[in-house]
Amino acid sequence: MSTKTWALFLLLIGALLSADAKPKPKLLVFSKTMGFRHDCIPVGKLAMIKLGSENGFEVDTTEDASVFTPDNLKQYAAIMFLCTTGNVLDDAQQTAMEGYIRNGGGFMGIHAATDTEYDWPWYNKLVGAWFLSHPKQQEATLLVVDRKNAATAHLPEKWVRKDEWYNFKDLNPDVHVLIKIDETSYEGGKNGDNHPMCWYHDFDGGRAFYTEMGHTKESYADPLYLKHVLGGIRYAMGTGHGKKKA
Repeated sequence: MSTKTWALFLLLIGALLSADAKPKPKLLVFSKTMGFRHDCIPVGKLAMIKLGSENGFEVDTTEDASVFTPDNLKQYAAIMFLCTTGNVLDDAQQTAMEGYIRNGGGFMGIHAATDTEYDWPWYNKLVGAWFLSHPKQQEATLLVVDRKNAATAHLPEKWVRKDEWYNFKDLNPDVHVLIKIDETSYEGGKNGDNHPMCWYHDFDGGRAFYTEMGHTKESYADPLYLKHVLGGIRYAMGTGHGKKKA
């Protein structure tokens, strides 16, 4: 075989391998704020990029709401609202987001994603609740009520950690709760015995996962928390549906 023929053969093999290579799923991390701005956002974005590089998905980060168009959003397996606050999307961008979910897209909200878009009822149903109030940051006991899920299978039944604990209003009764908080373990809880902190649900053609945890910068260096978030991302992407592998 001549050198030229061999080179053409190698190019052909390379082209075939490239054609067979499955593109990595992509996550859009959106962290625009129009209200309180969490100082954990920069480390949170870096943590999501690292999770992606270690677990086979690509991550784009932005605070530019103009990316919320139908053509642009369709490239993403999931969209994450990372500590967003206030009204972050205009009417056209909201419509694009709704269309994305209805076409099978995934959503993940972290912490202040529930402190976002109070004038958008569809979003309230998607994210699962709205923020009401919070006491001071303090240690509390979380009750992991469903450990058959990729976001919780690695967690202890009682997970003690320090964070900022939200009280909620307008809770969506149709979500599947994974974690509750024990209000006897800290001061300032207002949702009673049924005080959810993490949940997921299939919604309007797509999927949505929310975790209340993630106010502190330290969260994004905590292996337990990051594995919890990874499970949520996988559910939102539809690459595991949140279930623990047998």
